Amino acid sequence: MSKRIVCLRHGQTLWNVEHRFQGHSDIPLDETGHAQAARAASLLASLRPTLIVSSDLQRANDTALALGRIVGLDVAVDKQFRERGGGQWEGLTRDEIAARWPDEYMAWEAPDGEPVTDVAGRVAAALRRWAAKLGDDGLLVVASHGAALRLGICELLGLPEQLWSALGGLGNCSWSVLEEGRKGWRLLEHNAGTLPEPISSDDSPDAEGLTA
Repeated sequence: MSKRIVCLRHGQTLWNVEHRFQGHSDIPLDETGHAQAARAASLLASLRPTLIVSSDLQRANDTALALGRIVGLDVAVDKQFRERGGGQWEGLTRDEIAARWPDEYMAWEAPDGEPVTDVAGRVAAALRRWAAKLGDDGLLVVASHGAALRLGICELLGLPEQLWSALGGLGNCSWSVLEEGRKGWRLLEHNAGTLPEPISSDDSPDAEGLTA
């Protein structure tokens, strides 16, 4: 057996429904989000996780706690798994962002936000650090955020930045599974747990299959 990581995106929030950029804003799960977290927990429990870690933002932490209660594990918190910081974009809808910053919207780079390369680097580093704590057949569940997880996965897999958009976004309470092999980490599943459906997160429009 090899070490595995389940990258679990948090459940739905009101700002997801309203297509608002959340970033570092600490927005709670809504009623649907709590139900999604409970469903995901019931499925992921069968994988018998040995370690659970979450972002320090409550939408991710509450998602992780739903799993922790079922499997009897405490949830560690690591702020390196936070969502990408959006600066002045946080709390705004995509339409508002596109109207105020048309060029930056096309590049999906908030003028005072966190660069994608920084997000990818910090999340991938945190994934490696927590995976190093696993036994040879251990399973780590990381509850985090759409953009943060997608970018961290791309970096962990060693994909060049120009190919990052090839990996699609994650739906609420969907997950990706990574396994450590002899030549590094590989992606076993991506955006699992649901049938393909529209995604609303802080990730780029390209990752979510949207057009400008």
